[in-house]
Amino acid sequence: MPKIVIAGGTGFVGQYLSKRFQKMGYQVILVGRQQGNIPWTDTDGISAALEHAEMLINLAGKSVNCRYNASNKAQIFSSRTETTSILGKAIENCSHPPILWLNASTATIYRHAVDRPMTESSGEIGTGFSVEVAKKWEKTFFDFHLPHTRQVALRMAIVLGADGGVIQPFKNLVRFGLGGIQGNGDQYFSWIHIEDLFQIILFIQKHHEIDGIINCAAPNPITNKTFMGTFRSVMHRKIGLPSPKWLLEIGALLIGTETELLLKSRWVIPERLTELGFTFQFPTIGKALDDILILK
Repeated sequence: MPKIVIAGGTGFVGQYLSKRFQKMGYQVILVGRQQGNIPWTDTDGISAALEHAEMLINLAGKSVNCRYNASNKAQIFSSRTETTSILGKAIENCSHPPILWLNASTATIYRHAVDRPMTESSGEIGTGFSVEVAKKWEKTFFDFHLPHTRQVALRMAIVLGADGGVIQPFKNLVRFGLGGIQGNGDQYFSWIHIEDLFQIILFIQKHHEIDGIINCAAPNPITNKTFMGTFRSVMHRKIGLPSPKWLLEIGALLIGTETELLLKSRWVIPERLTELGFTFQFPTIGKALDDILILK
């Protein structure tokens, strides 16, 4: 049975990928803190699991949906860089290392963009805490030089799916009449349907020439205003009260998160995937939300 190792695989994305790979006949081995997973402290066990694996997918990292205080910042950094380092060293100890190592990254690494889209070739790296996390995460990953393992960093946009992520909070806002624009509504919203993310992984696995950075985002990013309007339309809600920045600041403080998650303009284009001929099953936000909100 072919084998895939997923680190940090118990979250929304990891669970989806695990189920899809298992349906394809793969043995899926999980590394993480939950019972039944190989613990991060068992470095020998991780190396053993990686022997002859077709692929390693690393999704480990503390959620950024929290207040950026000193403690949370330290955990956000360490949960990404230390786990990536553990996996890299485990691969170095393998006699037959995995063919492909996919490491999560984030499209948030690019600057706040309202003037033009960010691509792998022309995107400008931003500033601030989230960007510094992404930069250090990718540096830790690419500092490993593994002659027998291809390395790809997935700069993922917001992942949309029926069973987790941001969909349920947005559904609640729209359901109770609060699904208007956030801030001025002009900030761009880059996203990816979770099934397209899975298909991108299969595409990278098949195309051995792919390495380095890949933007995992749908080819048609939209503004926050368009996103919320489409969401209301799919849910048949005509009214959506707006949330100005000052109100979002209060709300973020009350629920323990940061407004950056809503207000940063992420205008990201999957240039490399498009050039390589990847076809998105859900290229538009309307098609994606129809699938997630109606068919599921």
